[in-house]
Amino acid sequence: MNIVSYGGGTDSTAMLIECAKRGIKIDLILFADTGGEKPHTYEYIKLFNQWLIDNGMPEITIVKAIKKDGSIHTLERDCSEQNMLPSLAYGFKSCSQKFKISPQNKYVNNWPKTKEYLKAGNKIIKFIGYDAGEDRRAKPYEDDKYINYYPLVEWDIDRDQCIEIIKDAGLPLPGKSACFFCPSSKPHEVKNLMLQYPDLAKRAIQMEKNADLTSIKGLGRNWSWGALLATDDMFNDEPIHCIEIDCGCYDG
Repeated sequence: MNIVSYGGGTDSTAMLIECAKRGIKIDLILFADTGGEKPHTYEYIKLFNQWLIDNGMPEITIVKAIKKDGSIHTLERDCSEQNMLPSLAYGFKSCSQKFKISPQNKYVNNWPKTKEYLKAGNKIIKFIGYDAGEDRRAKPYEDDKYINYYPLVEWDIDRDQCIEIIKDAGLPLPGKSACFFCPSSKPHEVKNLMLQYPDLAKRAIQMEKNADLTSIKGLGRNWSWGALLATDDMFNDEPIHCIEIDCGCYDG
């Protein structure tokens, strides 16, 4: 059984298009919504769903983290309740585990088709869209239920080829998919957020203000988004040393 972990960006979109072209059967496509995706990602999912249907693929199923009381739990709310920033700002990746991986696994574990499949002792192949230039992220993983598979790496398809695959399919590019407050964002991306989605940028700055910060300066770890966007010349290209950490749910 083949299940796609759809990230909503360029890589995973190209991966699904290639699966359709190559006649690879996909049983389920899951998108885990942290509640913090940018508007263009939500809009693209609607558009891409029609392409998937037209090409004999299943629609994207959106899953979310659920609290014990049954209410929807978002990463932004989690940070607000705990007066903290996403774990990536502190050098950890538990936000991806809690709000991306776990909701998908929970859905799969309770999906009738997979329950029967797993009960028979089979393992599920989880398709993950890291392109060939991101092979460092494509780490082998297997447990009693899942085997991670990175088809773009196996097919040696890089980011530029992913872009061409999407264009050749007659689709617009999806844009980067990541939380609007993602700590892996570069300074120019934070500035672009303020230009494109000022309300979201202000919410990210408010998250930074609400957090009890001691060991880090802000969402940039060693630099603050609020300080960056409060400068008189927001477009001054004075270099900022960024600490590089891959976001577990980034899909460029």
